[in-house]
Amino acid sequence: MSMIEVMLPPFVACMILVAMLSYLGIHVIAREVIFVDLSLAQMAALGATSALLFNVEPDSVLGYLFALTFTTIGAFIFAMTRTDRTSRRVPQEAFIGIVYVVASAAGILVADKAPKGTEAIKDVLVGTILWVSWPSILKLAGVYVLIGIYHWFFRRRFLTISLREHEAEAHGWRIRWWDFLFYLSFGVVITLAVPLAGVLLVFTFLVVPAVVAFLFTRATGLLLAISWISSAVASAVGLALSFRYDLPTGPLIVCVFGILLLLAAALRRVVGAEAGLPAGL
Repeated sequence: MSMIEVMLPPFVACMILVAMLSYLGIHVIAREVIFVDLSLAQMAALGATSALLFNVEPDSVLGYLFALTFTTIGAFIFAMTRTDRTSRRVPQEAFIGIVYVVASAAGILVADKAPKGTEAIKDVLVGTILWVSWPSILKLAGVYVLIGIYHWFFRRRFLTISLREHEAEAHGWRIRWWDFLFYLSFGVVITLAVPLAGVLLVFTFLVVPAVVAFLFTRATGLLLAISWISSAVASAVGLALSFRYDLPTGPLIVCVFGILLLLAAALRRVVGAEAGLPAGL
């Protein structure tokens, strides 16, 4: 089989994931909750592993409901632990880290007793994107379109809270409530993404494109454009190298994104120096 026949489904899946995750990554970077994805992914993994205790397959509808239930709990915790940035005693990232550690430990305990628990933990880490099917891609696209419409409908609230928190406070919005709605949709995205791409690749799609974009601009439209374009290039290169040299697809794409970030940082220094801008990240 040719490279295009083998790698086209994974590439399309990557582009669908990137379309949603790179947008959410802009919120994550702006909110300074970098590891929220890992925590929600670990909660989803705990839910999927817990489903095995009841002989429910993680990729079944009921299995997804298990995972979504646990990510909803995580969304509630993150919304409730949010405080004003100027008055908070404990950074929210600390609570996010605690949720990740506890969910990871609980996942290990559950996996020890669940049938095929070890295999489930491994799949969560690296994913199965190389073997993605077209029906799975269509299902993913359908759900993400609905999530996209949801975010478009509430875009003013979500973007204002993420990028200009003081304005949201001045409007008297119930920020914790809107945070819960944001993290709930985030949890749905992660619940579908992690079994397919794995925790490592999902985190990369979420954070690296947004960081690359923030190196060059703060305009929302340009942030999205740079995120999507850089992700398309890195994904295509990673998939091509994986096929050419028979290397694990997900980890290789992660490494390509890491190289992309280094190149973007170097370019930012050059562009910044020529324009008289600060060279720091």
